[in-house]
Amino acid sequence: MSSSSALNPAEPAPETPAMAARTTPRHIALVAHDNMKVELLRWAEYNRETLTQHVLYATGTTGTMLEYELGLKVHRFLSGPVGGDQQVGARIAEGIITMLIFFWDPLEPQPHDPDVKALLRIATVWNVPMACNVATADLMISSPLLGSDYESRRPDLGPRAWDGTGSTA
Repeated sequence: MSSSSALNPAEPAPETPAMAARTTPRHIALVAHDNMKVELLRWAEYNRETLTQHVLYATGTTGTMLEYELGLKVHRFLSGPVGGDQQVGARIAEGIITMLIFFWDPLEPQPHDPDVKALLRIATVWNVPMACNVATADLMISSPLLGSDYESRRPDLGPRAWDGTGSTA
């Protein structure tokens, strides 16, 4: 094959190796505000078979609903307003939780809004895939990357020269 034919769109592209199948489960946090719990429960019921293949975490009432309504095994944290959101955020920072499904209510003020913003911020800082609505959650749960060996890249937040924590050499 000549070098010019390698760029010919009429020729089939060389095959690329498929990503390896994942052998360890993902650690997925499921969180929902009161007005969104039914929507999360509906979504989880539809995706129950996929969710059972992973390690699940949830805050307070959401975790109770997922366990008793759907029979899912869930590691339950405190209710969001009394520290559950921060517990999820801590597990994200530790690298334990690797995916976040958080159906938050954008139309209702939350008394623990600083905790909600902190959770969204920490998931973004650590580059954790995050869905805040059904459409995004559907795309994430159905992605071929979910069942592959794909790992999102965690940022290097080690010492830096510019903030005085690293060497200046």
